[in-house]
Amino acid sequence: MKVEPIIDLKTIKSIKKILSDNPRDKLLFVLGCNSGLRVQDLLALKISDVKDIKVGERITLREKKTGKENVFILNKEIKSALDSYLRTVRDDSDHFLFKSRKGSNYPLTTFAVTKYVKRWTESVNLKGNFGAHSLRKTWTYHQRKTFGVSWEVLAKRLNHSSPSITRRYLGVQEEEVEEILLNII
Repeated sequence: MKVEPIIDLKTIKSIKKILSDNPRDKLLFVLGCNSGLRVQDLLALKISDVKDIKVGERITLREKKTGKENVFILNKEIKSALDSYLRTVRDDSDHFLFKSRKGSNYPLTTFAVTKYVKRWTESVNLKGNFGAHSLRKTWTYHQRKTFGVSWEVLAKRLNHSSPSITRRYLGVQEEEVEEILLNII
């Protein structure tokens, strides 16, 4: 079953507010919505990968799914959430950033993140099908709709091998299609 992006910016803000008492989950949500990375790649991050990074600096990683190299750049939102979270954990650089209850040698699972995303969206009464991949789709949707980024640039960022894959991420709504039919040439 395909998951949806979180389309409404107010909803994103509401989820961040709900998560303000839980620095780890807030960082996970903020990082997912602001990096465009797959959750499995976020979960592979270690504290040492991010602890000394400043806003505007890049972090390079190897994608688990594709084996391709990818980067993300720390923006102010991620940095703020990261700093809040790092103040609550022991500075053990070898540990996973998003450790599971099994201990610091194990990261959260994608399945666990799916449960979290479902819980977060339900807590703000958002209807639809949401899961771990909704974070990456949310980033993609807002890059296109909010910031006007072209699908070609998004395809490159997402490391997609085909335009048809990227199209599934864009979240084009039926209303958008009908709206362009009113354009006068």
